[in-house]
Amino acid sequence: MGGALGDVLIRAGRITRIGQQLSVSDVEVPVADGGGGILLPAFVDAHMHLDKTFWGEPWRPHSAGPTVADRIENERTLRREMRLPPARQAERLVRQAVSRGTTHIRTHVDVDTDVKLENFDGVLEARDRVRSLATIQIVAFPQSGVLSRPGTVELLEAALRGGAELVGGIDPATIDRDPAGQLDAIFDLAERFGVGVDIHLHDAGELGALQLRMIADRTRALGMQGRVSVSHAFCLGMVDETERERLLALLVELRISIMTNAPGDRPFPPIRRLRDAGVTVFSGSDGVRDAWTPFGTADMLERAFLLAYRSGFRTDEGLALALDIATRGGAAVIGLGDYGVDVGCAANLVVVPGETQGDLVVARPARTLVIRDGRVVAKDGHCI
Repeated sequence: MGGALGDVLIRAGRITRIGQQLSVSDVEVPVADGGGGILLPAFVDAHMHLDKTFWGEPWRPHSAGPTVADRIENERTLRREMRLPPARQAERLVRQAVSRGTTHIRTHVDVDTDVKLENFDGVLEARDRVRSLATIQIVAFPQSGVLSRPGTVELLEAALRGGAELVGGIDPATIDRDPAGQLDAIFDLAERFGVGVDIHLHDAGELGALQLRMIADRTRALGMQGRVSVSHAFCLGMVDETERERLLALLVELRISIMTNAPGDRPFPPIRRLRDAGVTVFSGSDGVRDAWTPFGTADMLERAFLLAYRSGFRTDEGLALALDIATRGGAAVIGLGDYGVDVGCAANLVVVPGETQGDLVVARPARTLVIRDGRVVAKDGHCI
């Protein structure tokens, strides 16, 4: 990560030696030339929606209204109209992400009474197809609500039985209008199936803060420290400093991690303050060219740029912090214990041309090499 120029030897998918002018005499080995670029651990996109994307389809003008409810209803209409195969769309987007250096993904997959398990089954199929390119962790996500759409809890149960690693939730107060009821249902599923929780929380200000405290209460009561994430958490960028410090203390105590993708049109969590307090902060693409947004390229180096830009980071230290959120932050949340660029780490790596980490974040050049378990899977910005 910007150290001395050198070589890296990989055996059986792991880094075994790092040094200058390494040689191997006992066996012929393939050599991949990094061209003097900077070696990073592969990016972690820990908040995607693989099943929703229009990637690879003709351009479609954005048509949703401004609210979350507007976007949910617009997406439901488009889903019926377009009928895009979720397995194909998910695979397309994974390949795009891999071409940009991502080999680890957490995706939220819609489970509701309209789509039922169709999207979930499609992403499972895509996960099998791209197993050699990336790991995919699935959140069973009740996009349209839980209690407000009877039958959703049973569908979430089916997804968890079918292999989802986490259960999600969304704006318990404004989507279901019953924050205690939705959270009780979600945490009950998590406890019964022994899975983690990742909840979308868009609600603003004190309403969002109230729900964050309710999430913390349930995390503590069920002993789920370190297994709960809250995505977006706009409220952390809206409440006053005294309230924010109280919330940060809860997040640190209960090891609740926070995801932000640095959205362009609203306040978001102050990532430096969260990191300084000891909160694990991670990031992801969120929607990529779907019914919710026309934006996105599944590029976590671009996401690091947006984190830095929107946070006002200009120093090399700040730029490196944004890059760390796009790499080690996500790795910690999805449980990658062998992640990094040290001897013994899994050889999931990306080589990017540039002078320093800050240079990479600002310039965002094409990735020279992407390596998955010791095998080159993308080169010069193209998935092989």
